[in-house]
Amino acid sequence: MDWQKYFFSENEQPLDRFPEGISNTAIFRTMAFVGDSLSSGEFESRGDDHSKGYHDYFEYSWGQYIARKNGLTGYNFSRGGMTAKEYMTSYADANRFFLPEKAAQAYVIALGVNDVLNADQEVGSVSDIDLENYKNNRDTFAGWYAAIIQRYKMIQPRAKFFLVTIPRGERKDELVRAHRELLYALADFFENTYVIDLYKYGPTYDQTFNKRFSLYGHMNPMGYILTANMIDAYIDYIIRKNPEDFYLVPYIGTELK
Repeated sequence: MDWQKYFFSENEQPLDRFPEGISNTAIFRTMAFVGDSLSSGEFESRGDDHSKGYHDYFEYSWGQYIARKNGLTGYNFSRGGMTAKEYMTSYADANRFFLPEKAAQAYVIALGVNDVLNADQEVGSVSDIDLENYKNNRDTFAGWYAAIIQRYKMIQPRAKFFLVTIPRGERKDELVRAHRELLYALADFFENTYVIDLYKYGPTYDQTFNKRFSLYGHMNPMGYILTANMIDAYIDYIIRKNPEDFYLVPYIGTELK
């Protein structure tokens, strides 16, 4: 076996291959998924009167597919319609997501559609962050999003963070690109933070894609499995390309160094 060819394929891009079976994501034994409807396995329904229904089925979420595949414990810290501001001002505390006993070794954060695209909240920048006290962050998407990272770092200082961009094909592409640029800036600003860039490397969510993988305005079951495969493959790629960053993952959450 040529292990170097396996781990370091020449010119490999993040989504060139989906790992068969267990992936390097499995080095994490606990992983939390912070997000909105698409992180919650939300399905849309239609009543006899054509009224819309929205239903979070966590067992169908891409996070739980990743967790089951890799034998890790996955937490859905998500809900349909979630924004970073609501997460920090009410939702997370109401559900006790910041309790030390719920700390995870890794956090995958997929927020922004409801904030930036639906609510037109100012994207902001890393200048909106008070690194010493998250409560002083400015009332921008950047400020609230960074506060989530800061708050989880308080209970799990050595945790790894993976920030998910909005895919291509969404409306308001200029805002989608601004969101993407912010996530890269946050990855540079915070240690142990990486970007899962579905905008650059993922598929375009166009009419053909949506016909196969969507149910009304959200994913269908196959769409959530595809998303799980993409995010799992991307995390696996990041770990393989930066092994020295992940040598001590087993010690996250312990006193061992």
